[in-house]
Amino acid sequence: MLGSIALLLMALVLVFLAAQAFTNALEYLGERLGVSEGVTGSIFAAVGTALPETIVPIVAIVAGGGEPSVNEEVGLGAILGAPFMLATLSLGMMGAFAAARRGWRDALTPEPSGMKRDILVFLTAFALVVAAAMMPDWPHARVGFALGLVVLYFLYVLRTIKASAALVEEGHGTEASRPLYVEKVLPDAPWVAVAQLLLALGVLVAGARMFVDGAQQLSEILGISALVVSLLVVPVATELPEKVNSILWVLGRKDTLAFGNITGAMVFQGTMIPAIGMMLMPWRLEDRFAMLAVALAFAGSAWLAVALWRGRLMPLWLCGNAALYLVFFAAVVRGA
Repeated sequence: MLGSIALLLMALVLVFLAAQAFTNALEYLGERLGVSEGVTGSIFAAVGTALPETIVPIVAIVAGGGEPSVNEEVGLGAILGAPFMLATLSLGMMGAFAAARRGWRDALTPEPSGMKRDILVFLTAFALVVAAAMMPDWPHARVGFALGLVVLYFLYVLRTIKASAALVEEGHGTEASRPLYVEKVLPDAPWVAVAQLLLALGVLVAGARMFVDGAQQLSEILGISALVVSLLVVPVATELPEKVNSILWVLGRKDTLAFGNITGAMVFQGTMIPAIGMMLMPWRLEDRFAMLAVALAFAGSAWLAVALWRGRLMPLWLCGNAALYLVFFAAVVRGA
């Protein structure tokens, strides 16, 4: 058990250090490209840090070592668990860290148009994900839903990029808070930032994978079922990059980047990853925990939307998102 705990702690250190380098390089590139914080956070950061949770379900479904039904269960849990974690625990953690630095009632001020777009696209996409699961198991229908999700994400990216120029003019351009970390040994150039970004991303993926391995070892020692691992442990581990990046940004009062990193990842993981899952396995939401995860992901997104539309976006409000995660955790542990 001590070895598993040591592996988890080492993974957390790796993820934290890599996230520092990742956000530093992203800010530099976003500033050099002249794009808005929405593009940097909701597209660049969100897609880049989504690699671990994209890889885990695909490996589980295609190359898992257990029975096909168990592999599909783990894959489905990882796919649905990722947006659920972002809409609940990730937002709650970000709120807690923001409160420690800025106070529970300090206003969080992300650029609103981008956040509204992210939330609306995610809710639309997840409604399609649920609708696909309720349809008869027709291969052509699943392909149609999967293609629809891909097209929706493509249109979302185009709309976000199109809005970038106007937002930059309004003062929402990406600004690097400090020079590149590698600037002391390498020249100040875009290719150096790309190299730092790719190196940091590789360490992020390795750290998240290490966390998954340690969590799985610990779950076996404690006798926790595969379902609990797939719905709770794996998504928590694979969402570490988003959590740490957003915490670093919100502590630095870069609220648009902080929220965009999470809501943009929700859009990516509510469209592209379910689309892949639909193409690789039967798409049914028959397990009560899977349905609960979907319902609470909707609730967490709606709770965030209400806060944004009513002007109550503050760390205290995000406690509601964390409470949704605790509800799910209690239900899974009690019923596992």
